[in-house]
Amino acid sequence: MDKRPFPAWSWSVEQCLKEYNAKLDKGLSSYQVEKQREKYGWNELAKEKGKPLLRLVLEQFDDMLVKILLVAAFISFILAYMHGSESQESGFEAYVEPFVIVLILVLNAIVGVWQETNAEKALEALKEMQCESGKVLRDGYIVPDLPARELVPGDIVELQVGDKVPADMRIAALKTSTLRLEQSPLTGEAMPVLKGTSPIFPEECELQAKENMVFAGTTVVNGSCVCIVVCTGMNTEIGKIQKQIHEASLEESDTPLKKKLDEFGSRLTTAIGLVCLIVWLINYKNFLSWDMVDGWPANLCFSFEKCTYYFKIAVALAVAAIPEGLPAVITTSLALGTRKMAQKNAIVRKLPSVETLGCTTVICSDKTGTLTTNQMSVAEFFTLGGKTTTSRIFHVEGTTYDPKDGGIVDWTCYNMDANLQVMAEICAVCNDAGIFCDGRLFRATGLPTEAALKVLVEKMGVPDAKMRNKIHDSQLAANYLIDRSTIKLGCCEWWTKRSKRLATLELDTVRKSMSVIVREPAGHNRLLVKGAVESLVERSTHVQLADGSLVPMDESCSQLLLSRNSEMSSKGLRCLGLAYKDDLGEFSDYYSENHPAHKKLLDPASYSSIESDLVFVGVVGLRDPPRDEVDKAIEDCKAAGIRVMVITGDNKSTAEAICHEIKLFSDGEDVRGKSFTGKEFMALSPSQQIETLSKPGGKVFSRAEPRHKQEIVRMLKEMGEIVAMTGDGVNDAPALKLADIGIAMGITGTEVAKEASDMVLADDNFSTIVSAVAEGRSIYNNMKAFIRYMISSNVGEVISIFLTAALGLPECMIPVQLLWVNLVTDGPPATALGFNPPDVGIMWKPPRKSDDALIDSWVLFRYLVSTEY
Repeated sequence: MDKRPFPAWSWSVEQCLKEYNAKLDKGLSSYQVEKQREKYGWNELAKEKGKPLLRLVLEQFDDMLVKILLVAAFISFILAYMHGSESQESGFEAYVEPFVIVLILVLNAIVGVWQETNAEKALEALKEMQCESGKVLRDGYIVPDLPARELVPGDIVELQVGDKVPADMRIAALKTSTLRLEQSPLTGEAMPVLKGTSPIFPEECELQAKENMVFAGTTVVNGSCVCIVVCTGMNTEIGKIQKQIHEASLEESDTPLKKKLDEFGSRLTTAIGLVCLIVWLINYKNFLSWDMVDGWPANLCFSFEKCTYYFKIAVALAVAAIPEGLPAVITTSLALGTRKMAQKNAIVRKLPSVETLGCTTVICSDKTGTLTTNQMSVAEFFTLGGKTTTSRIFHVEGTTYDPKDGGIVDWTCYNMDANLQVMAEICAVCNDAGIFCDGRLFRATGLPTEAALKVLVEKMGVPDAKMRNKIHDSQLAANYLIDRSTIKLGCCEWWTKRSKRLATLELDTVRKSMSVIVREPAGHNRLLVKGAVESLVERSTHVQLADGSLVPMDESCSQLLLSRNSEMSSKGLRCLGLAYKDDLGEFSDYYSENHPAHKKLLDPASYSSIESDLVFVGVVGLRDPPRDEVDKAIEDCKAAGIRVMVITGDNKSTAEAICHEIKLFSDGEDVRGKSFTGKEFMALSPSQQIETLSKPGGKVFSRAEPRHKQEIVRMLKEMGEIVAMTGDGVNDAPALKLADIGIAMGITGTEVAKEASDMVLADDNFSTIVSAVAEGRSIYNNMKAFIRYMISSNVGEVISIFLTAALGLPECMIPVQLLWVNLVTDGPPATALGFNPPDVGIMWKPPRKSDDALIDSWVLFRYLVSTEY
C-alpha cells in the first residue's frame, strides 16, 4: 500500500478527516485503529542495527601500515616456528618479535573499538525526544494517557500548554484564541511559532510555512488545540531526520591525516617489497650454487637454512622500514591535543577530529544559538518627547536574560517620567514570562520576547520615592527604599504587586495584540496592551508625551511612529507597540469572574472593541542578538583563509541583518548572489550552485530545512572543501554528521546535536572554534615533524641493514632490536615534538590543502642524503 503522507497543510480539516474516515467528536473506532496500524505500523522511530563487535574489530585492521605489520608478524612467527623445529629449541624467546608486533596491533584495535562504541548515540538521543503519551479521542471516549507509540494516522489528539507533540498533526480546531509552539530544535526559528487552522498554499512549501501543522518533538508553549494525526513513526519530520543522520553516517569519509597515512603506507609497502626482494636476490649465491656444464647449470645446491637466514634479514629490513611506534605516537599527540582544546572549552569527541580542524576551509554555522545567544533582548526603545513631532530613542546593551548584563546607554531617567513609568508597567505586568538562574546562567520561562521585556524593566529600575509610596504594601515599599544597585532583581515584582492583574485578553492573529486589565493603586482599572505597532497605532486616538500629558494622534504623529517602527524593523528588530486605556466603561469596576461584564471576556470577538481608543506609549525593538565575540572571530576566520557560511532556519531579513552586524558582510554590501533561502538555492541548476559556493566571501542561507543544510555540506565536500558545521538543534544533526567536523553547542545544544557531532563547545562560543582551528593547525605541524623524525630514523636503519646484506657482512641488528629502537628510543623523542608551541602567525596563513603530502620527494631525498652523510 502507498504509505506516502498527503499534503495535509494544504487540505481543509474536512478533507483530512474524510481521508481517514474519522470524526472530530468521536475519533477512530478500534477496528479503524487496527487497520491503520497494519498499514502504517507503530508510532516509533526505527531501531538501527549497530555494527557487530567482530566487524568493529576487523575495521581497526583496515589500515595499510597495520596490514604491513600483520604480514611482518606472520612471517616472523613462521620463521620462529621453523627455526625452533630445526634447532630442537622452544620457548618464549623465539616468539618475542611476532608477539611484540601483535601486542601493538591489539592495543591499537582496543582503543579504536572503544572510540567507535562511544560515538554512535545520536539515534538514541532522538528517541528520547519522542513523547511518551497523549490525550486521544477513540470510540467517542477520551483516553487521557494513551502511549504515543500506539497512535495511528487519523487519531484525534488534544494538546495543551507544556505538552510535547507525539506525531506530525494537522490542527483541526483551536480551543484557545492563541496557539504557539516552540519549534527551534526542529526548524531553527528563534521565536515560538503562532499556529492556526487555515489551509496553506502552495503544496510545496518549507517546513516553517506550515503554520497549521504541529510536528513530533516540538512543545506547546501557549494555548491548546485539537489535532488530526497525519504522520507517525519514520514518516514524521523527526523520522526523516533520523534517516538523514543514518545516511550521513554511511557517507563518513576518512580524515585528511588518515588519507595521507594510508597513501604513505601504500608507497611504503611498494618500497619495502622492492628493497626486501633486492636484498634477498643479491645474496642468492650464499644459499644457491651450481656448476656450469656445457653452458648449462648442473649440480644445483640449495641451503634452506641460509635461504631462511637471508629471508630473515629481508624481514628485519621490513621491520626497520616500518615505523611501529607511529600509531602510538599519533594517538598520544591527538590525546594531548584534545586535552589542550578542553582547556579552551572545545571538547573533542573523536580523536581524528583534532587534526582535521587544522585544514578546515569552510565553516558552515547555524545562526540561532550559535552566532546569536538564542535569548531575546531589547536592543532599543523609543517614546515621544515633549511634543508629537519629537521622539526619544534609548539604546540597550546586553545580550542575555541576566539583568546585570549591560544596561540602558546614557540612562539618566532613574526618577522615571510618567511616560517611562507606564512603559515599565506594561512591560512588567502585561507579561506571562519568568526569569530564573539555574546556577550557571539566566533562563526564561514562557515567551522569549516577554522575558526580554522583563529584563528591560529590571534595567530601567523602579520609579522615585513618591511613586513607591503610593503602593499599599508598606513592607514592600520599605524594601525598595535602599540603594538601587541592590534591587535589580525585584523591579518586575514591584510592578506586579503594585498593579494587580484581574483579567487577560489573549493574543490572536486578527488583533495581533494581547492585553491585561489591572487594578491601579488609586483604585481604578486600567487596560495595558502590547502588540504589532501598526495595529496599535490604528486603534489609538491619543499619544502620551514625556510629561504624561495626552494629545490627540494626528496624521503626522502616526507617520512618525510608523517611520520609526520601519527604521527599527530594517535593523532586524522585532517591534512591539505599547499602549494603555483608562476609560474602560463597563470594565471600570471589573473585579473577578462574577462581574456581569465577564461574559465578554469569554468571547475573543469582543476583544477588538475593548482594545479601542487607546493611548499610545512607545515602541520596543527586540532581537536575538549576536554574541559579543562573534565579529572578532569572523575577522580571524577571514585572516586565516577560512570562509564562513551561515545556514539558518530563520527568516531572510533577520539572517541578513545579523550577518551585517557580525561583519560577515560589510556595511552597505550588496547581498544579491550571497543570500538565498533554502528553496531558492535548491532551485538553481547544479552549475549555478557550485558557482555560488565557489565565490569568495560569506554566504547566508535562510529558511533552510535539514535536507538543505545536508545538501550544502555535501556539495562543499564534493568540491574538495574541508567543512566544519556548527549547530545546536535537531535540524542540524544530519549536517553535523555529514560534515568533516560537526561542532555542537554544549549549553544550548540538544542531545541529538551533541551525539551527532565530533566536537562540543562547552561555552557555546563561536570564537572557541577559531581557537580550536589554531590548535588543530599546531597539532598537524607537530605531527608532521615527528612523523618525519621517525621516518628519517628508519631510513638510517634500512640503509645500514641493506649495506651489510649487500656487502655480505653479518647482520647488524635483529628484528627484536629494531623493534626496541623504533618503539623505545624513537617513540619518546617523537612524542616530545608534540609539545611544541604553535608557530607565530599560524592563523595568518591559508589552510593547507587536503592533498598536501606528508613526505614529498624532496623531503625524502633530504633524509636519504643526510642519513648517508
